[in-house]
Amino acid sequence: MEFSLQSDAQLGQRIEDLDAYFELAREGEDVAAELRADLGALRRDLDQLETATLLPGENDRLNAIVALHPGAGGTESQDWAEMLLRMYRRWAEGHGFKFTLNDFLSGEEAGLKSATFTVAGEFAYGLLSGETGVHRLVRISPFDAAARRHTSFASVFVSPEIDDTIQIEIKPEELKVETYRSTGKGGQHVNTTDSAVRVTHIPTGVVAQCQNERSQHRNREMAMKFLRSRLYELELRKRREAAQKIEESKGDIAFGSQIRSYVLHPYRLVKDHRTKLEVGDADRVLDGGLDPFIKAYLISHRAPVGA
Repeated sequence: MEFSLQSDAQLGQRIEDLDAYFELAREGEDVAAELRADLGALRRDLDQLETATLLPGENDRLNAIVALHPGAGGTESQDWAEMLLRMYRRWAEGHGFKFTLNDFLSGEEAGLKSATFTVAGEFAYGLLSGETGVHRLVRISPFDAAARRHTSFASVFVSPEIDDTIQIEIKPEELKVETYRSTGKGGQHVNTTDSAVRVTHIPTGVVAQCQNERSQHRNREMAMKFLRSRLYELELRKRREAAQKIEESKGDIAFGSQIRSYVLHPYRLVKDHRTKLEVGDADRVLDGGLDPFIKAYLISHRAPVGA
């Protein structure tokens, strides 16, 4: 199921189609199969629309870069990390995202020592951002001849794929333009006319001005050029600070502070320790069925109304 949002017009058309099917049913037509299919599709679309409302962040629409690392425990943890890789691959492919394995270092006996992959598509980062943390597996080890129960850990770190291109949009209503008399060199004409221009970008407080040209029009043109350049540098600085903040959060991932546990023995259960959500079908989760956990996390982190 591809994560693509329906417009209001498209959703309205879907509802009209359902009304038509109900009308046909009242007339005795056998449209039960079509009704079930359309109702199911509409339910999925509405669920995606609801999830999208939980993703207002600046980076939420970007692609996601995911890094996997096994914890202590050798082959056990390395195998668990590879199970997580498969889980995220199945989730991505099931939602129509493009999955690209960027780096993979095999374990000595099984599993992996490290892996990095990209999930490309709208809202990929927003949906996966809550997966960052330590994931814990409890199972009977397939590598233990005594068939003892083992606990393994692996860390997941998700970051947005930042686009290098920066588009600076300056809206006229966000500008305060002032003219004043030039005070620099330039002769009598420059000194006696209000040809100098000062432009203030109200949302950021960034100011640019120019008084070197004889024409007010030319000074304004140059001031806008200076303003655009300074706003570009401001955006670059914001992105560098955001990237640094994300990078520093890696250090907060400590083994033993797991965000989710996957128990395959003595019972089968997946539990998220942040939202307290529990799912009994562990096999389905490991096969990519992460949506309940993703949605529960997004709801729990939704900004309060009026915040």
